[in-house]
Amino acid sequence: MVLLRGRATPDGTARFAARAQRKQVHPSHFSDERSGLHLSSIGLGTYLGEEDGPTDLAVTEAARLAVGSGRVNLLDTAINYRNQRAERSLGRALGLLSEAGVAREEVFVASKAGYLAPDGESGLAPASWVQSELIQPKVLAARDIVDGSHAMTPAYLRDQARRSRENLGIETLDLLYLHNSAEAQQPWVGREAYLERLGSAFEEFERLRSDGWIAHYGLATWDSLRSPRSAPSHLELESALALAVKAGGTTHGFHFLQFPFNVAMPEASALRSQRVGGRATSLFGASQALQLGCFTSVPLLQGQLLDRLPAADGLSPAQWAVQFARSAPGNLAPLVGMKRPEHLAEDLTVAEQPRWGAEAFRSRLEQSSGVADAGGPG
Repeated sequence: MVLLRGRATPDGTARFAARAQRKQVHPSHFSDERSGLHLSSIGLGTYLGEEDGPTDLAVTEAARLAVGSGRVNLLDTAINYRNQRAERSLGRALGLLSEAGVAREEVFVASKAGYLAPDGESGLAPASWVQSELIQPKVLAARDIVDGSHAMTPAYLRDQARRSRENLGIETLDLLYLHNSAEAQQPWVGREAYLERLGSAFEEFERLRSDGWIAHYGLATWDSLRSPRSAPSHLELESALALAVKAGGTTHGFHFLQFPFNVAMPEASALRSQRVGGRATSLFGASQALQLGCFTSVPLLQGQLLDRLPAADGLSPAQWAVQFARSAPGNLAPLVGMKRPEHLAEDLTVAEQPRWGAEAFRSRLEQSSGVADAGGPG
């Protein structure tokens, strides 16, 4: 298999951003706060959808249109999304974009590993696929699978990185997250054993960096970073960073986080769930203090917020939800699942708007505090 060579670079992403300025995109839409990369303040997410051909085509076309519009150069997926079909759909889009002249160096591609991800196109039942592809070849031992769904051993993570590269058709993943590991493992194995596993996972990620398979790694979480410190799955960001430094020294590759954030789930801004240097702070505050970039998920709460948010600030409810998330101090970009062209066009119009300043964001956060929580992990 021939894989697209290269990775997102400062020069490549700056070139993409410079072209975007000629398309009525506001200058604040692109940021170079992390590793000098100019990344769009709206990313394309690929979580939801049926495991079928029409959804494959819709994801491929959405990615092609989003990047082709000049307004998005941030693509997010996971190997378990639609049982590897989401990655393959993005891979087809990346191939089409390359043929159209979009350089690999201009687009940032992130995926995730951790959950078991049977091949949805293999024809095998999930349990049979896990047995034949993972257990029998000794990639993974049955005892290393937690709660029947999650694993994070070094050999397993390497196997998943290999499959993700092949699915996406790229030589180097710009970012590989460890997917919901604290939520999936810590309540079962205990905090001490989990941190040992996390340290081993980071050591493997550093090896993957040395091999050129990934450029950066991070933690994609649902509630472990934003939950109260007393929660069974809570993870101290400062502790995770210390493990990365132990694994990779001061030039480690642990650079990014992903977690939910919207008006119904505002904890990353509103709750002091983390401690840095002995001081309590919010998740966004901790990430800024520790120099970690943040991407956020479910800005529309998988569509559940649309009937709860009024049109305001000259924006539709969907646009307002995206604007709210992208304006949070410390947030590089919300990741929006957009498969229908009309939704894509509506949401990407937000790129023409300046992000709200910190005071304006805080005011809107306080005004929307009554919106109820809902939804589940992605």
